[in-house]
Amino acid sequence: MDPELAQIFNYVIQLLPAIVAIVALGVGGSLLHTWLRIKNGYPLQNSWGMAIHPKSDKEAMERIKLLTTENAQLRAEIGSMKDRMETIERIVTDQPSLLAQEIDRLAIDKGGRA
Repeated sequence: MDPELAQIFNYVIQLLPAIVAIVALGVGGSLLHTWLRIKNGYPLQNSWGMAIHPKSDKEAMERIKLLTTENAQLRAEIGSMKDRMETIERIVTDQPSLLAQEIDRLAIDKGGRA
């Protein structure tokens, strides 16, 4: 191998970690910049430096409204199902004699003896 070529090769090998570090810092800085812009509510930019604002079309807003309404209905239904489950658990875990007494008491309260 030519000594001059070996010297150039060694020089490039010595510069390689510095080049990698500079590229990593550039990419990391760009990611940090973008993350800070998103976190603080600033719009992102395209390659021409123009602000990119999220699109808000009426169809998406209507879909969000429908999903929110459906979510509220499902939560209410789950709440009523939890109440029913508590009642069923109480019936199953109570002693049979207490259950019979409570049924008799309810029958008496309705207006007639069982």
